[in-house]
Amino acid sequence: MNGPGDLGTFEAIVDDSLVAGRLEVLLAIGVRPRQLSVRTLLIGTLLALADGRAAHLTRVYRTLLGLSEADRRRLGVVVEWKGGPHPLTYRQVERTFSLVVAALAKETPDGAPGELLGGVVNDLLEASIPAAPKQATTALAVDWTDVESFARPPVPARTAGSKDEAVPGDADPGRASADPEASWGHRRGDSPGQHDELFFGYYLGLATMVNEEGGGAVPELVRRMLLTGCATDPVPAFARVVEKMAATGVSIGDVLCDSGYSHRVPLHWALLLRALGANLVMDLHPHDRGRQGTFEGAICFNGGLYCPSTPEALFAIEPLARGASAEQVSAHDRRSAELARYKLGAISADDGDGYHRVMCPAAMGKVRCPRREPSMALSAGRPEILAPPEHPPTCCRQQTLTVPPTVNAKTRQKHDYPSRAHRLSYGRRSAAERANSTIKDPASNDISRGWCRLTSLAPMALMLGCLLVVRNQRVLASFAFRAAENERRMANGLAPRTRQRRRQSIGDLVAAAPTPP
Repeated sequence: MNGPGDLGTFEAIVDDSLVAGRLEVLLAIGVRPRQLSVRTLLIGTLLALADGRAAHLTRVYRTLLGLSEADRRRLGVVVEWKGGPHPLTYRQVERTFSLVVAALAKETPDGAPGELLGGVVNDLLEASIPAAPKQATTALAVDWTDVESFARPPVPARTAGSKDEAVPGDADPGRASADPEASWGHRRGDSPGQHDELFFGYYLGLATMVNEEGGGAVPELVRRMLLTGCATDPVPAFARVVEKMAATGVSIGDVLCDSGYSHRVPLHWALLLRALGANLVMDLHPHDRGRQGTFEGAICFNGGLYCPSTPEALFAIEPLARGASAEQVSAHDRRSAELARYKLGAISADDGDGYHRVMCPAAMGKVRCPRREPSMALSAGRPEILAPPEHPPTCCRQQTLTVPPTVNAKTRQKHDYPSRAHRLSYGRRSAAERANSTIKDPASNDISRGWCRLTSLAPMALMLGCLLVVRNQRVLASFAFRAAENERRMANGLAPRTRQRRRQSIGDLVAAAPTPP
C-alpha cells in the first residue's frame, strides 16, 4: 500500500486533478521544448513537502534529482540530448515554476486569487481525498489563520531634524512592499494577556471535513482552501468558495464556524450558506446574543423566536464557562431545556425564497396557555403561562406564523444556542483548529515566516495547496493505522484505544514531586 509520501500516490493525485494538462496549454512556448513539465514540477513539489522540507525551489530540484534512475527518466528529470544524458538544472525548475505562476496570477494583483488559481489548488485538494470519506460526511468546519509573507514593508526613513528613530516593521505608505498583495492583518497573540498582534501577510481559510452528528469517525481532511491578502475580508470571500463547491455537485450539510463568521453581515455569510442548503452551527458573538427585538410579538433571542410570556429569568442563560463542573453543566442543560419549551417550533423547512413557518408552543403542546384551551388539558408537568398578554400580539392570535429570511438572519442556526445539542454539535469545530495546527507544526512543515520565500499570492497559494495535499495524505495514513489498530484490539477482546488525558494541572505536578511541600 502506498504511504503518505509515496511517489505513486502523488502521481495519481496530480493525474486525477487534471490540473497539469490545463496549465501546460497556457504556458508560453520557447525556442526549444522545456525539459521540466508542469506534471513533474507538481510531483516534485509534493515529494519535497512530504519530506518535511520548506517550500523552496532548490529543495524541489534536489528531490527530483534524488529519485531513482528509472523514475528520473520516466518523469523527464533526465533526458537524452545529442551529447548524451542531460540532467535537469535548477534554472529549468525556476523557469517552469515562473511560467506556471504567471499563468495563475491576475494581470492586476488585488490580494484575491483568480478563478484559475482557486480552481487549481482546490482541484488538487479534491483529488487528494478518496471517495469513501467524501460519501461518509457532508459536514465542514471552517476557520482562517494567518500566513506571514517573507517580504517586509519598507521602514520609513528618519526625517531631517527628527530625534525619533525609525521603528522596524513600520510601514511607509509612500513606498511599495516587495510583496504587493500582502497587507497588515490581526492575529491572536500567544503571550499571556496579549489579545492580538499585527502581522504582514495573508489570511488562509480552510474547510475541514468532520463527522456527521452521531455518525462514525471520518478523517479530518481539508477539502477547500482560500488565500487572500489581509485587506480582503476572508469571510465573504470564503462563502464564494463554498458556493462554487456546491455548484460542482458537492452536498453541503452542517457548517461549523466561530463568531468571526457569524458576526458578519448576513449577506456576507449566513444568508449565502442557507441558500446553499447548509445547516449552520455557530458560536454567537456577545453583541449578537440576547434579545434582538421582536417579530409579530414573538421575542427574537439567540436566533430563535420565543413566546412573549417567557419567564424573564430564562433569557439570562449564557454559554457554559470552560472548566464547568458536572453540577453546573447539569443545571445549565435543565435551564436550556426549560427555555426550549417556550420556543416557537418550526413546522416547515425553508422554501425557495428562504421563508419557513413556525407554530405557537402552546399549540404544539409544549406549554399550557389559557388562550389555547386545548393546551390546558395537558399534564401539569408542563410549564403554564400564568399572565398572558392583555392585548395578544399576532403570534398569540394565530397558531402559525410565516417567518421571512430577514428575521434572525444572522443568528438562526440548527440547534438552540447554547443548548446541550448545540454544545455537542459545535464541539466538532475543533477539527478546524487541528487543521491549522498541523501546518504550523515545527516537527513537520511549519509555515512560519521563511517557510516560503516566494512573494505574491499565486506562488504562496500554490505551495500551500500542495502542502495541504501532503497533509491530507498524512491524516489518511494515521486514520487507517488507528482503524486497523482498533480492529486488532477488538479481535483480541480489548476495547478500542481512547485518547489519553495529556493536560496536567499544577496540583498534579506538585503531587508527583519527590519531595512535595
